[in-house]
Amino acid sequence: MTSDIYAQPKKVKYFKKAEEDQAEWEEREVNIYESADNVVDSHTNFQSLEGVGPETQNHPADQKGPFRGTLCIVGVLCIGMLAGTITLSIYSTLKTNRLQAELSDMREKNSSQLQDEVKKLKDEIKDMRVNSSQLQDEVKTLKDKIKGTSCSDGWTRFGLNCYFKSTEWKTWSDSRKLCQERGADLVIINSKEEQEFVRKLNGYGESWIGLQVSEGDWKWVDGSPLTEQFWETGQAPTSYYYGVCCNYDGKWKKSNNYDTKNLICEK
Repeated sequence: MTSDIYAQPKKVKYFKKAEEDQAEWEEREVNIYESADNVVDSHTNFQSLEGVGPETQNHPADQKGPFRGTLCIVGVLCIGMLAGTITLSIYSTLKTNRLQAELSDMREKNSSQLQDEVKKLKDEIKDMRVNSSQLQDEVKTLKDKIKGTSCSDGWTRFGLNCYFKSTEWKTWSDSRKLCQERGADLVIINSKEEQEFVRKLNGYGESWIGLQVSEGDWKWVDGSPLTEQFWETGQAPTSYYYGVCCNYDGKWKKSNNYDTKNLICEK
């Protein structure tokens, strides 16, 4: 009977992990004998096969724990990166807007200042043109005066004016009246060059010039003060005294209105 049992073994299938790939399972068969002698062995072999059947294919589920932890970590990192990217984008946008606003303000300020400077420069150029035009008119007037003015007979030119020496003997008041009748006045001397010219024109003797005492001081007949003075010593201003040119040294002296002298006119 024992031999009959051994002659008819039963095959039992079970699953075992392949050594090459732990993720796959392979199917194997074992012979199970129903002999009493081998019941224990068969039972033992069968027990050793418990938990290795197809139902144990759910074993990889035990590995889901670490995998889920990894997914959680990756998810947190992704969320952090996304939050950082959004924050950086918002900061960059705000920074860009602020820089653009500052740049716009700078452009407006610079444009306003530049416009003010341009306006000021235009005004200065306009004033310069006006001054230039006035200067050109003055130069033209002087040129016309030099070219157009000719001294009458008996008159001598010096600079832009004409001078006349009269040999008539008159008081200072009458001498001035004579000059005015000829469109002139008693000579006014404003420079050393003009003083030298008048001295030579006068020659020898003395002639009335346009000096008079006004408000306690010497002044010219047009009311202007003396810019150049060529007095001889001791010629303090005295009422009813007038200027005379010139003594033997070519200096001015004073004389009262009752004296009579030659005269020099200027126009």
